[in-house]
Amino acid sequence: MRLAGFLMAFVAVPVLALAAPGDGDWSTYGHDKGSQRDSPLTQITPANVSRLTPAWVYHMKPAATRDATVAATAARQPADENAPVARPKPRFLQSQMTPLVADGRMYISSPYGPVTALDPTTGKVLWSTPVGGPPGNAPDYRGVEYWPGDKQNGPRLVFGTNDGRLAEVDAATGAFVQSFGDHGSINLKTDDIMNGYPDSQYLLTSPPLVTGDLIIQGARVQESPLKGASGDIRAWNVRTGKLVWRFHTIPRPGEPNYGTWASGSDVDRSGVNVWGFMSVDEERGILYLPVADGTYDRYGGDRPGDNLYGSSLVALDVKTGKYLWHFQLTHHDIWDFDTQGAPVLFEAKIGGRSIPAVAITSKAGFMFLFDRVTGKPLYPVKETPVPPSDTPGEIASPTQPVPATDPLARNTFKYPDDITDVTPELHAFCDNLFTSKNMKGMATYEPFPFKQPGVHFPGTEGGNDWDGQAFNPGTGYLILPANNMGVAYQMVPGRGDIAYRSQGGIFRDPQTRDNCQKGPWAVLDAFDTATGKLAWQVPLGITEDLPAAVQNTGRSGHGGAITTDSGLVFIGFSDDKRFRAFDVRTGRVLWTAKLEANAMATPITYMGKDGRQYVAVTSTGGSYVGTPITSDTLTAFALPK
Repeated sequence: MRLAGFLMAFVAVPVLALAAPGDGDWSTYGHDKGSQRDSPLTQITPANVSRLTPAWVYHMKPAATRDATVAATAARQPADENAPVARPKPRFLQSQMTPLVADGRMYISSPYGPVTALDPTTGKVLWSTPVGGPPGNAPDYRGVEYWPGDKQNGPRLVFGTNDGRLAEVDAATGAFVQSFGDHGSINLKTDDIMNGYPDSQYLLTSPPLVTGDLIIQGARVQESPLKGASGDIRAWNVRTGKLVWRFHTIPRPGEPNYGTWASGSDVDRSGVNVWGFMSVDEERGILYLPVADGTYDRYGGDRPGDNLYGSSLVALDVKTGKYLWHFQLTHHDIWDFDTQGAPVLFEAKIGGRSIPAVAITSKAGFMFLFDRVTGKPLYPVKETPVPPSDTPGEIASPTQPVPATDPLARNTFKYPDDITDVTPELHAFCDNLFTSKNMKGMATYEPFPFKQPGVHFPGTEGGNDWDGQAFNPGTGYLILPANNMGVAYQMVPGRGDIAYRSQGGIFRDPQTRDNCQKGPWAVLDAFDTATGKLAWQVPLGITEDLPAAVQNTGRSGHGGAITTDSGLVFIGFSDDKRFRAFDVRTGRVLWTAKLEANAMATPITYMGKDGRQYVAVTSTGGSYVGTPITSDTLTAFALPK
């Protein structure tokens, strides 16, 4: 089928007149291009948030098949919903989608294929456009991006697809923009990007960033084998789809910082990509990239050196893609400590000065703050000696950068003191798990051991991942979730082009998914940017099948927080199917709603056309923390009329 054929197909429904985006909108993933995820809306307050109720629910799965899916899902669920289920191919599909609201519409991507516009006050479908392509093709599963248009062009939606395309549709009608690329899309899997490996992985799982006249995109690429598609960042003209610039995430000869990979180890190397979220200082023209590590992400014996720009924050000139500065958060990353949460831009008030700042976290569980113009750390960062690796051929970096700020998550494990005591039964299981396999406790930057398994924190799904953080201007707090979810890993001989690989799993009871270390197992942090200290930290999530007195354990998950200028934090994240509101100043839970599935997505808040403030979140379940996929819902909450 020719591209033009399937791009023209869309479902048209009567639409509403376009309205100009305002303060009540949420028109990009991070609310603003600096990714603060803070809304100026104040209708919902700490005093009335307890009155929130569902206003509408939208089901992403086509109605013709949803009823049968619900019945089949219920039938195969065991009596204990936390017990593992022998699941066939999922009947529901995972979504970590954050909707956008602009010009009187809500825009969503669906794992079932289309990009859709809804009435944000009712959830009614206004238009829905299938993305076409091969069977099962779908748009980014974390959402779409919005361009407001100009005098000659109306607003557009920009998104990537699972078959490696970048596409644009008209925001008013859903029709593909014929003047963009090849009748509405661009093939991102060009020969120079695929490095001679046309079948290697290349797709967008997070929305691109639109700023000025540019669409800037990263991509998800493989984690193994070693060679494959490039993780380079590209910028395209938002009107025509023409390539404007390309930034090499692995520096090439003659470029700044070339030479941090052993000779030849950088050639056709995959990884070193941005699969998460970028931010931009539009006033200063600076783009900020959170870059992941290189392949293979847990063994680097074949790639000695620091491996720039792996696991780094990189600043570029947004118009040209020219390198400005970088800071590597993890040297020679062998822990899968990607930096993928959006860098947050804000004015830091430190020691009586106001400093244009950028903050970024990593799965290592640390917070880094920099002057966003110069890249200079705002709090001291010390190159700290760390242990060597005992895996053959691995040359771990002798030091790692550790900031003087408070850690965000657990970063050590000591036996027997740290074995959970939440119940005698869980303690006995976890103690036996540790001793029977001759495990050892480890610290954050201790390499995964070869001679015996090690319990490592925060772990590959620990700390703060793509969830990122929100900045609340009223308090100066960065609000973020963090997993205390260790892994019990050992390095073993690999296969193919990987000499050694990690083997093991999350340090927990697989039957209940209850973690084996003392809690909390997940937390919500308020990081005070004025002091570098945690203002508060509270458990995030409950374990319902434990005795009532010990249920407040925290529960692992994914999905970011948002804040409002009225003093609220909204977040799903935890695997207990709850959506919560907290007091931003104290961390006190003010409201809780139970959902059909876990909300592994970042919510939004917006003002509806009826004058009510809404809060919306996607809840399907699913994620790398192992929660089942049990629904397809997008739910909007509001105060009673």
